[in-house]
Amino acid sequence: MKILYAEDDSDTATYVSHGLKEAGYQIDVVADGKQAIALATMHRYDIYILDRMLPSVDGLSAVKSLRMAKDTTPVIFLSGLGSVNNRVDGLKAGADDYLVKPFAMSELLARIEAIARRPVLKQETTTLSLGGVCVDLLSREVHRLGEKITLNPKEFALLVYLMQRPNRIQTKSMILDAIWDIHFDPKTSIVETHISRLRAKIDKPFGTQNIQTSHGAGYCFKA
Repeated sequence: MKILYAEDDSDTATYVSHGLKEAGYQIDVVADGKQAIALATMHRYDIYILDRMLPSVDGLSAVKSLRMAKDTTPVIFLSGLGSVNNRVDGLKAGADDYLVKPFAMSELLARIEAIARRPVLKQETTTLSLGGVCVDLLSREVHRLGEKITLNPKEFALLVYLMQRPNRIQTKSMILDAIWDIHFDPKTSIVETHISRLRAKIDKPFGTQNIQTSHGAGYCFKA
């Protein structure tokens, strides 16, 4: 199980991450809400554990943002804000559980295990349909207005990546990491080239502009 943990207090972060690793979990640790949202966008996690009082974007806002983006990954708030109103606000924002500091590691582990035992209510989707573009993730076929569009593997992966994050700008570095597993800027135009090829197949023949560039920021699929 892979966990994303957001905590700006270094002592608490060290204590929790050490305990989770000892229990056999994989864990990525970030120190602010903005980083948490970025990693949640780039990678797949089984559980998010967030502090409420985070810099840049607070935990409550981070969870609301993830839920608005249709991210249903379970969330546990781990916070020093322990009043009834605080806990209610956290749960209403989209959290699945709320644990108040100070806490016992055994209780946190038990709550993680309880969430992991919950049945999956929805089957994973096998199709995407946005802006007139239909993608079958199993057959890897793409259609627009009933017309089949042939994409090479990287073009297909890039299209799926963008369509799974509609109206959300994806930076060049995020795309390189997700599609090419490149964790640095190779100083090439590989992303730009594939975006151009996708537009030539997905947009231009149909007079549309779903794949858009935000200059200086990145790219997104406008639904």
